[in-house]
Amino acid sequence: MTCTGVVIGAAGNGTRLGLGTPKAFVPLGGSAMLVHALRGLSAIAGDVAVVVAVPPEDAEAQRQARASLAAVAGQFGQRLIHASTVPGGDTRFASVRAAVDALPDRCDVVLVHDAARALTPPEVFARVADAVRESNCGIVPVLPVVDTLKRVNGHDNVTETPVRSELRAAQTPQGFPAQALRDAYARGTDAATDDAATFAQAGGQVRTVPGDALAFKITTPDDLARAERILADRANVTTADAATEPEQPGGVARDGHPVAATSQLPWPMPEMRVGVGTDIHAFDANSECWLAGLHFPDAPGLSGHSDGDAAAHAVVDALLSAAGLGDIGALFGTEDPRFAGAHGRVFLTATRELLESEGWQIQNAAVQVVCRRPRFGDRASEASALLSEILGAPVSVAATTSDGLGFMADTSNGGVFAFATACLIRQPRP
Repeated sequence: MTCTGVVIGAAGNGTRLGLGTPKAFVPLGGSAMLVHALRGLSAIAGDVAVVVAVPPEDAEAQRQARASLAAVAGQFGQRLIHASTVPGGDTRFASVRAAVDALPDRCDVVLVHDAARALTPPEVFARVADAVRESNCGIVPVLPVVDTLKRVNGHDNVTETPVRSELRAAQTPQGFPAQALRDAYARGTDAATDDAATFAQAGGQVRTVPGDALAFKITTPDDLARAERILADRANVTTADAATEPEQPGGVARDGHPVAATSQLPWPMPEMRVGVGTDIHAFDANSECWLAGLHFPDAPGLSGHSDGDAAAHAVVDALLSAAGLGDIGALFGTEDPRFAGAHGRVFLTATRELLESEGWQIQNAAVQVVCRRPRFGDRASEASALLSEILGAPVSVAATTSDGLGFMADTSNGGVFAFATACLIRQPRP
């Protein structure tokens, strides 16, 4: 059976919270923050070993850490093969190294997690552990960077604007093959800012998996208040469910499954939507040809109020359809002179901004172009990269022909048809 070692960093003093208590032991929803972080381990498959790094020479912190481990031990049953605390060091690097060294040798994967990311959903832990075993690489859960970032010098002058599509916000737990992580920490220094950097400095490859908005780090009083609101909302949902469902005593089976006398509060599920969109434009020899954001100078153009980019317009319709926000004609109508001759990038960028203002995050999109002209298939990968950059999410672009049938088969008087799908996600609002 597999064994996942979990290191929980709980040695921070929580200065920015200003409560005079080590951050991991600050009360949150009636339990220490560390207890909530430990509950997230429940979805990890196989045996589990846990080591918590606590503030050194703090007997009360050690006591509270042991009490937190005991409070959640029941959720693992016999799968919890090791649970202990170690004194942390002067730096995060030293604390993690000490905790990794204290894990049992039989652990094949190690997850390193911050107690301050107390509401990280269980599925993130399972996702990271599974990805490490599948890839034998370091794995970091990440979220897309929404804001435009600026690099500044010591005088507050902007020196660079990094490409946002190449940036990700890293979260924890970060996962690694156990022996490779031990070797990395044995050779590393505390110059690295996180475990993935330590692993990479030792020659390890690091990949990413999707993170979760609930895995935010509780650092300031505002963060703590946000976490309290999330827990309060869960409690309200649970209370409402209990009021509408028949009471089920412990040990009574319902739908073939045993029902416990008490249950943990449910994790709020994100809202996910899928949309479809289509568009078709006839050839127009008097126009330039733009398709999926690319210019085809040697092909006949496409008719339309804008640039006639059927692929970009189909993706816009798929995104708007998923969010229930209408369609491209309603938002960017032909009667609006601002969009006369506008390129597909204009519509895609405006749609992304609208979605983000409504709380939606684009997960991915795909578009299939059906045409004989232009020779689009040769540039499909280029189009995919361009649309992915514009939308800040993966976009798959493919091309085919209509096998000599219908409107798209006519290379002189025909045109281009595009069909798109899109997936959006919206996290529960705190």
